[in-house]
Amino acid sequence: MMSDSPFASAVSGAPASPARDALAADTQAETTPTGTVRTPVPPRYIVFMLLGMFGAYAALVAPIGLTLSLRIQELAPSNVEMLGFVIGIGAIVTTIVGPLAGLWSDRTRTRFGRRRPFAFGTALLGFAGLVVIAQAPNVPMLLVGWIIAAVGWNGSMNTLIQSQADRLPESQYGRVAGLSGFIQMVAPVAGIALASAFIGDNYLVFLVPGAVGLVGMMAWVLFVKERDSRDAVFEDNLGAGKLLSSFVFNPRQYPNFAWNWLARLLFMTGVTFASTFSSLFFASRLTTSGRVVDIGNIIIVFSTISIAVTGVGALLGGFLSDKLKRRRAFVLGSGIVYTAGSITLAFGGSDFVVLLLGSCLTGLALGVFSSVDQALVLMVLPEKDINAGRFLGINGYSNSIAQGVAPLLAVPLVLVGVSGGEKNYGLLLLVAAGLTIIAGVIVQWKVKSVR
Repeated sequence: MMSDSPFASAVSGAPASPARDALAADTQAETTPTGTVRTPVPPRYIVFMLLGMFGAYAALVAPIGLTLSLRIQELAPSNVEMLGFVIGIGAIVTTIVGPLAGLWSDRTRTRFGRRRPFAFGTALLGFAGLVVIAQAPNVPMLLVGWIIAAVGWNGSMNTLIQSQADRLPESQYGRVAGLSGFIQMVAPVAGIALASAFIGDNYLVFLVPGAVGLVGMMAWVLFVKERDSRDAVFEDNLGAGKLLSSFVFNPRQYPNFAWNWLARLLFMTGVTFASTFSSLFFASRLTTSGRVVDIGNIIIVFSTISIAVTGVGALLGGFLSDKLKRRRAFVLGSGIVYTAGSITLAFGGSDFVVLLLGSCLTGLALGVFSSVDQALVLMVLPEKDINAGRFLGINGYSNSIAQGVAPLLAVPLVLVGVSGGEKNYGLLLLVAAGLTIIAGVIVQWKVKSVR
């Protein structure tokens, strides 16, 4: 059985297997007197990985942050809480698909490698889903389109993370995590800002961010080469039992991975509580009509300022945690700052400056958390050499369950203690504050294998 450390086989010389031997070249490894050590990936790889990540995130989060709200208000103006059901059900489906796709990707044998075929197919699927959403005549068809889009774009992002697990050495975790964390924060904001420029056109408001995603992922597919994986031989068959087992793992066997998974679930649940209804929240606070369509310019202002704040958080979090060789303190700090931002938003009334301050605090915290936790995940990832896709799929539960459960729970919460057409968005923000601080504490106290 492999150690909890993701570097057990790479550094200390884990037992060989046909699959590991055949896929070892993906790591760009070299043999040293102390074992096999991964060598740094070239800048070319990092640049195209970041380009693909930017596009996929922009295409995925623009609907969550803005354009699905527009379509819901158009198709069901008196039942805008349906947004929670649409986003939640889509997340549930991605939760089921993620580990299966990861296991399939781990075992893919093609002349193009393991990850590139999935990057190509999922990007096309994600764009097709946005086309369905753009022309959906009713909420059920909108839901179908969102499921397709969510599965596609989440699959694209997972492919890029799986590639990092295949190829990055520990010495590059912090830097690459900081850069990718910056992209993960900036791309959604840029996607929402880009979509805002096309409000009023049901097609362009979805398809322009989608085109950015498609171009970015295709660039990664075309210009980042992978080793031919057709000679990989696996010792066990991919039967029904193997498929079912891919959904679970033994937390006692991998406690650090398990505790970090729980913390990530809580943090992202809090973030999803706050972000799912963010456009509707700002519309309720900053306009008399409460209509999202009336705050397009305000969203652009918030988005532009947030780009700088989230970028600083992601870059500093990744680079400083790598330099100081400490991850847990940064995760705890991000939980504290996010809590402060959520409370500021909840009690900020209709004051533009106060709401902007709260938004910046949550953005800063999310930037730090995303970059540092990405590095932390790669450090505690089990069986990284041969089952990275599977365990990254399981790790993805923390995002997809949060995206599935939080919007569904948010529907009754926004109706607590209100009457008429009002919604209790402040309660969602307070719940988000509590969950994010708990997540930081869990990482600080329970993830023992990482400083």
